Amino acid sequence: MLQKADVLVVVPAFNEAASIAQVLSDIRSNGFDALVVDDGSTDSTASIARESQASVVSLPLNSGVGGALRCGFRYAVENGFSAIIQCDADGQHLSQHLADLVEASNSTGSHMVVDSRFRSAQNTLDPSTTRRFAMWWLARVARFATQHPITDSTSGFRIIRQPLLGEFAQHLPSYYLGDTFEALVVAGRSGYVVQEIGVAMAPRASGTSSASSGRAIVLIAKSLATALLGLHFRIRRLR
Repeated sequence: MLQKADVLVVVPAFNEAASIAQVLSDIRSNGFDALVVDDGSTDSTASIARESQASVVSLPLNSGVGGALRCGFRYAVENGFSAIIQCDADGQHLSQHLADLVEASNSTGSHMVVDSRFRSAQNTLDPSTTRRFAMWWLARVARFATQHPITDSTSGFRIIRQPLLGEFAQHLPSYYLGDTFEALVVAGRSGYVVQEIGVAMAPRASGTSSASSGRAIVLIAKSLATALLGLHFRIRRLR
């Protein structure tokens, strides 16, 4: 059974100086250790994180969320943590739900538990019709891969525990949706147990999303093709 001390909250951050201190304060107040992976920020993200008493790894160049997460996963494995929770640096992921992810993983024996923005009545996410259709297809493919109901395959708020954590620490890709949708598909197809729960999320505390409009639709289409054709990254099957 996972305890809070077994879990490291990994926070990839690129130019999140406006929100990172509050995010780390909330994580600490809920009893979890945090690692900030400063993904080549040009602002004071790293220094603020250090002042907030978080562990910090600074990457020399921006590698993307997947690359930053892979770095954080390796740090967690090398430092003896049994699980990580991915948490955004923009304040959308509410730290009071960190314990919910741990509890869900413990109660179901899941190697990965994902928070769904669509399973909480408190959320007001209203994507465009085109994007909603694309997200529906992503969720459909993820559901078939995991053999569990999945409604929000692109959610970045999730817990990942060993032995899946060790596999992702070695193989998680850095490209768009590789760390979210594709990771779900790969885990499910490799025999790992994946579940989903619904918790509330908040609006971004600052800045704007890097995955928006037409470019996001094109990248979603590429991710779908990758999954349907079996061109995704590979990990060892669960024994």
